[in-house]
Amino acid sequence: MATARVLAVSNTSCLLSKTTSFLAKQRPYRNNLCFTRRAAAAAPSLSRRSLTCRAIYNPEVQIKEEGQPETLDYRVFFVDRSGQKVSPWHDIPLRSGDGVFNFIVEIPKESSAKMEVATDEPNTPIKQDTKKGKLRYYPYNINWNYGLLPQTWEDPSLANSEVDGAFGDNDPVDVVEIGESRRKVGEILKVKPLAALAMIDEGELDWKIVAISLDDPKASLVNDIDDVEKHFPGTLTAIRDWFRDYKIPDGKPANKFGLGNKAASKEYALKVITETNESWAKLVKRSIPAGDLALA
Repeated sequence: MATARVLAVSNTSCLLSKTTSFLAKQRPYRNNLCFTRRAAAAAPSLSRRSLTCRAIYNPEVQIKEEGQPETLDYRVFFVDRSGQKVSPWHDIPLRSGDGVFNFIVEIPKESSAKMEVATDEPNTPIKQDTKKGKLRYYPYNINWNYGLLPQTWEDPSLANSEVDGAFGDNDPVDVVEIGESRRKVGEILKVKPLAALAMIDEGELDWKIVAISLDDPKASLVNDIDDVEKHFPGTLTAIRDWFRDYKIPDGKPANKFGLGNKAASKEYALKVITETNESWAKLVKRSIPAGDLALA
């Protein structure tokens, strides 16, 4: 019989006040694209505070585990104060202050279970991916915290002329968080983007935004791609090589990368985030066919 466990996302000094609680103000979520701007207008000091507080972000939600880890029925749901399930993809704001974004951890560093938001299930919980009815694992541990940017979407009908005309992969944008701490499935962190890698997976564009959590000891030292090379030497190459090669042990070809096979700057990463946020907004407004994606 499935079990359920309710866990606080984190103890933190970054709790939102009543005037900025997105869960109270963002129903229905299709109107929440401009939440951050409205909140900042109501509380002008919010963005300044967010840059100095701890990185873990607890917007009055908890995570609720249903089932047992590493089973087909295991799910990590997000619930609000009333116990109502909310979507980590649609209901968590993308932006959290000036140049700061919310990042949802799907796969903790040094683990191999391929956890991901179930974009086709109601409330889009986090689950372990499957193939042919079996749980999926990477052939070796991932060396960084990995997850998604909420309220982003890589449009599969949109060809990117800058990346070999590749179409989006129909998922939220992925984040590779390079900080030293191992996080937990479902944690929500404040991060700043540093670079972007344009991975092409079987012809689909699958962006990897390289970022760092604001509470990492080196966060103040890294603000762009050159800082990553200085303070985390070799990391960008290691990320590219990891994602290039991880399918090879399963007999598949290596993934490719656009943009000259190199990481792009923070400015380019922000461009990607903005464009995919706009695509997400069109999706939830039903301006673009949703297919099997869960939007409500």
